[in-house]
Amino acid sequence: MIDLKAARAEPDTWRTALARKGAGEAFDALLAADERWRSLVPRVDDLRSRTKLKGKPTPEQLEELQGVKEELRAAEEALAAAEAVRDEALALVPNPPHASAPDGDTEDDAVEIRRFGEPTALAEAKEASEIGRFELERAARLSGSRFGYIVGDTALLALSLYRFALDHVAAAGFTPVLPPVLVREEAMIGTGFFPTEKSNIYELEQDALFLTGTSEVALAAMHMSEILETDELPLRYAGFSTCFRREAGAAGKDTRGMFRVHQFNKVEMFVFTTPADAWAEHDRMVALEEELLSRLGLPYRVVNVAAGDLGAPAAKKIDIEAWFPSQERYREVTSCSNTTDYQARRLGIRFRGDAGLETPHTLNGTVVTDRALLAILENFQGDVPDVLRAYGAPERVAS
Repeated sequence: MIDLKAARAEPDTWRTALARKGAGEAFDALLAADERWRSLVPRVDDLRSRTKLKGKPTPEQLEELQGVKEELRAAEEALAAAEAVRDEALALVPNPPHASAPDGDTEDDAVEIRRFGEPTALAEAKEASEIGRFELERAARLSGSRFGYIVGDTALLALSLYRFALDHVAAAGFTPVLPPVLVREEAMIGTGFFPTEKSNIYELEQDALFLTGTSEVALAAMHMSEILETDELPLRYAGFSTCFRREAGAAGKDTRGMFRVHQFNKVEMFVFTTPADAWAEHDRMVALEEELLSRLGLPYRVVNVAAGDLGAPAAKKIDIEAWFPSQERYREVTSCSNTTDYQARRLGIRFRGDAGLETPHTLNGTVVTDRALLAILENFQGDVPDVLRAYGAPERVAS
């Protein structure tokens, strides 16, 4: 959640920033709810003080005390109701975008920063599912649309890619983690995926658990409600997990092949750090993502995502888009977000700083997903990058 005290101090600055995310009205609703709550606090404090009598009360004082207690009960109920409304409004306000995030609301408004390599030119560009072995029709009979089996050499290539990615970031100080993929609602709320992304999350209603769309949720909540020590920071984790997304609102988008599916695998970086070091950490994570794609030999471009296209937790997000010959365009394969103090504040995570207890900043960054597998198949048309063969990949993928 946002720092409400800071927002009260500079409401115009916060409103202007949040309007770039389309959240100006949500911020105004929060301030109104907060003002209502704050207006009730003095009345409750006054009534509580009047219930504390010195010495033995007289019959008149006891009678008056009874009336004060009735007033206090009603006032406390009103205060609790106002606090609930305020907290609900607070949960709906996203993290304001960083000043360096460009204006705009869609992926087309992202600003290109740089490119690596030249787009692969092929006489006959095949889609990944025409090169690797993906059993889409059989998966549809089993699970419905937007699912697929990854089979044979293609599966070995995928597994080698995940392990290569884990080694790549482990060498840079990230601790590998195999996290839970089922989490409680408090973790989804704490990371900022609820309420805004709830339509995209699978729920196991009977167990009050949710399937995560990224290991970011479990990695962020790993230290929920904890107090960290400054000398522990930065804490760097790399999670590997199967992820699930309902893809609500994606009807008609990327219906061919395995590009947009309900179940996929991902290696994800997650970092807890001090506010002073967060932006340097962001640059470092983006550099690791770029280095991995360049080691694979994939052409890519780096873009700064527009403010209105950022998720609720992110202050800034850098996407890396690999070239897909069959689509003749760059498509996102990794991203890296600085969520500043937004997630840690919601999760109740603090650290002991020089000025006492402070809120750490958190960052998350995709290393690889199955989309990187698709990009490899399309750009090299079945040939496998040399770097993956040490991890069990075949020299060439046979469909």
